[in-house]
Order: sequence, then C-alpha cells, then structure tokens
Amino acid sequence: DSRQRAAELFRWLLAPVAPAEFLGRHWERAPLLVRRGEPGYYAGLFSTADFDAALRGGEVHFGTHLDVTSYAEGVRETHNPSGRALPPVVWDFYQNGCSLRLLCPQAFSPTVWHFLSILQEQFGSMAGANTYLTPPGTQGFAPHYDDIEAFVLQLEGKKHWRVYKPRTNAEVLPQFSSANLTQAELGKPVLETVLEAGDLLYFPRGFIHQGDCLPDAHSLHITVSSYQRNSWGDFLEKLVPAALQMALEEDVEYRRGLPMDYLQYMGVANSDAVDARRTAFVEKVQSLIKKLVDYAPIDAAVDQRAKSFLHDCLPPVLTQSEKAQSVYGFPARWQDGGPCNVDILITKDTEVRLLRHGIVRLCNEEAGVMLYYTTENSRVYHKEELKFLELDPEYTDSIEFLLSSYPNHVSVDNLPCETLEEKISLATLLFEKGILTTKKPLAQV
Repeated sequence: DSRQRAAELFRWLLAPVAPAEFLGRHWERAPLLVRRGEPGYYAGLFSTADFDAALRGGEVHFGTHLDVTSYAEGVRETHNPSGRALPPVVWDFYQNGCSLRLLCPQAFSPTVWHFLSILQEQFGSMAGANTYLTPPGTQGFAPHYDDIEAFVLQLEGKKHWRVYKPRTNAEVLPQFSSANLTQAELGKPVLETVLEAGDLLYFPRGFIHQGDCLPDAHSLHITVSSYQRNSWGDFLEKLVPAALQMALEEDVEYRRGLPMDYLQYMGVANSDAVDARRTAFVEKVQSLIKKLVDYAPIDAAVDQRAKSFLHDCLPPVLTQSEKAQSVYGFPARWQDGGPCNVDILITKDTEVRLLRHGIVRLCNEEAGVMLYYTTENSRVYHKEELKFLELDPEYTDSIEFLLSSYPNHVSVDNLPCETLEEKISLATLLFEKGILTTKKPLAQV
C-alpha cells in the first residue's frame, strides 16, 4: 500500500522521534534537531560522487539547475555563467570558495526521485529538494526565511547552523520567502548546532536560518521541502471566488444594485462619520459575506487543489515487479520484420488495481468528468502539461470502486459498468496509461 510506504518513510526520516510527537510539538511550530551519531544513516540517498556524475552527464545548466553562490562580509552573490555546468568550471568555482546549489536533484538522481515520489503522498503536497555543497570555512547564503517546511538532511561532512524565531507575527508561516537579511536584523538564535552526517534539522517556514562550514570539513546536505502555498488561506483563494460566482448565479440579493448615494458616505474619508446609512451598508456587506458560506462548493475547490497537486507530483518509480505487471513491462516490440506481442489481452477474469493510491483524481467539471493522473508527469517541475482522461459519466462508479478497493486487486468483471465490453474497455484504457497494474503479468516473455 503506497500510503503505508509513505508513512514508513516519514517515520524513518524523523526517527527516533515519533511522527505523532513531531506533528504535535514541532510541525509549523518549532525547530527539531535529531542527532543520530550514525554517519551512514542516509547512505545511498545522494553523495558528492552523485553530484559529480550529474555534472558529467552534461545536462546540468547554470541558473536552471545549478547556482554558484557566495556570502562574505555581509554580501551575498550569485556567480552563474551562462550555458552548461561542466565539471572543470564548476569544481574551479568550488575550489575558489563558492557554494553549489543543485536545484532539482530528483531530475538527475533516481534515488532522490524515488524518495520524494513516496514522501509527496505523505504530505499531500509537493515534496521538492535542493542539494547544497559548501567548501570548508565558507558560507554560501545570507540569513533568510523560506515559504516551505524544511527538512535538512546532512549527507556528508558537517555544518554549523543558527536558527532564529520569526521576528513579527506577519512572518509566522509566511506565504512568501524573505529577501536576504543582514546580521544586524537578527536576534539571538533559538537553536545553534553543528549538524553531522546522519543528523536531521527541521524548521518551519518563517524561521530565519543560516549555515556555514567549519574550517576542517566540507558539507553536503539535501533540503527536502513541502507545504509551499498549502494553507487555509491558499485554499480559500480558490473557494471564495467560486462561492461568489455561484451566489451571483443563484441569489438575486447579490445582483441588486448598490445604493445611489453610497459614495457620499462610504470610503476612508468617511470612516469616522456617524451615519445610519454607513451602519446599514456595513451590515449588508456582512450579511452577504456570511451567506456566501451556503454557496461555497467546498468539495469542488478541494478537487481543484488536488488537481494542482497532481500537476506538481513526481511520477511514480516502479519496482521490477510493478513494471512486469504494468504497460511499462509489456513485451510489445519489433521482431522478424514486424511488431509482435502488441495486443493487450484484458479479460473479465484479469485482476487489476491502481498502481498507487495517490496517482489519480476524479473531478466533476463543467466540461465533463475528468480523471487526472501523474504517471506521465516529468521529473522536472511542470515540464509536462497536467495529464487527464475525459470519461463517460457512467465510468465514475468504477473509478471510485478502484480507489476504495486499493490496495486489493479486483477482477475486471467486478467493475460496476453496464456491460462486459465497457468493463474491459475502461480497464484497457487505464492499463495503457500506466494507471492500472495486473496481479499477474499479462504476457509471459
């Protein structure tokens, strides 16, 4: 079950702190430091050798994928040339004291891709990452706060960190990241520590932070991020306009004209005036806003958020057995002058299930019933348009049945469609899109 696997990975990320304790005491509230004394804890996730291999692959570009930065005497600079980031140039920058930030390690590292693709299902929000390689005795970034929940995983070497509380209420859980801050703008850190390989540091959005390398060791860490623009306020940004649209269509009170003379007694210039007409106007606005709740299409707005999340998602990473049981392992190929093993033979007895729980979302929209899915997403953020299938409304029950049956397999014959032909045609369509897998490989090679 992909949900269980996501929960297990989250538990491993925080261990020995229990997820319930973390969510109750730290999430969106306070930093957490986990010292493990286990340098190999993250072994295999990402390393300087992987960084070098990404550069040697020739697909890393300055600015798009890699930033070269420095921070000295209060000045933060970016030193990106244009074009490809090739090893001789990049390592020369590093030797000269510059930090290297790889912006999308999941595009170059299958392990990071796998890690984030599982974790995103736990958060129900995009899980992203950057990796940071810093030379000994240097700092690459000015103090700042971010608009994401940050999990810093120390992979190699060590780094000295200082974390500071949000300075004002407006900076608690901010919607956007800050500009670079000066040392003079900071108070005393609420947490100061040296992270060593295998350790974890978490801090909520809005917590100012800075990290610098000690003279005796380089540092490689990966920052895993989530919950960017995923607040109640962001949800209401979708919901309120939709509620207003519905109210305008359904309730004449919202379509009635404003009083002819309202400009004379309303507005900032009149805000101190005592006037019965002002009171009546304000009460009217309040009653219309209150009534708006009755028109709020809450579930439809949640579906729109889910749709955005599916577009943000990394595509799933398939295990060998999943490949064999899906369209990706199907043995169709060119052989002896023509295509062979082309037919996908799904029958009423074929047992199927969704590849993962979180890879589809069924949305009832004005244009029709849409099934959005992530199996054809790119490892590069939004490189592909959001993928969807437009379905006949009578297929809705079958999709809901597949979602509620997961992780169990169900036979095609049990899909609640009218005819066997429809059952097979729906199962075949979903199989071809990588959304469904079969219990046994369809074709033995």
